Amino acid sequence: MPDGVPAINLLVEGLTDRVVVQRILEWAGLPCGRTFGEKGKDYLLSVLPDYNQAARFSPWVAVVDLDQAPECAPVLVRQHLPHPSRWMRFRVVVRAIESWLLADVETLVDFLAIPRASVPSSPEDEADPKATLVNLARHSRRPAIVSDMVPRSGSGAKVGPAYTARLIEYVTVASSAQWRPEVAAQRSDSLHRCIAALNTLRHWTPAP
Repeated sequence: MPDGVPAINLLVEGLTDRVVVQRILEWAGLPCGRTFGEKGKDYLLSVLPDYNQAARFSPWVAVVDLDQAPECAPVLVRQHLPHPSRWMRFRVVVRAIESWLLADVETLVDFLAIPRASVPSSPEDEADPKATLVNLARHSRRPAIVSDMVPRSGSGAKVGPAYTARLIEYVTVASSAQWRPEVAAQRSDSLHRCIAALNTLRHWTPAP
């Protein structure tokens, strides 16, 4: 743990985002604090200015998905946080948190038990990374992955009943098939930039 750096608080859209950011901080050797939000993107953006005030004194990271927004990530940041506090790191995932998971091809194919060639080489070019991940799971050689991650026929759901639980398992359970932020960052520019931004929090100093 870096000397003198307080725990970094998180503002995220949901549970999967939380465990992904926590994994990144763990890998980077940065201390993780409390988590806020977890009520979706609109709620996060509505409370972002308030938490930005807290970031005048302590380190924060806020992460949202770009989703289908027509603007690019830098424009979204300028629209919603034109004046970030010194210790706020507001990051946008292109286009959804699943794209960061898709970017570590080697462990993903082991976890899902799918052919390597089926995973897209440019995850940030996927229009709907969640749908991409679900479709990959359809072809798993493990029946439990299919039943957990793929929605039942006629259910109207976009994901299977244990979709989130499986993603959490992939991100958090130590194994040869655990998601690796440093590898995924090689195929995901938004993840690479997020890691670089988080590393700047090592230089935190108390407010005068």
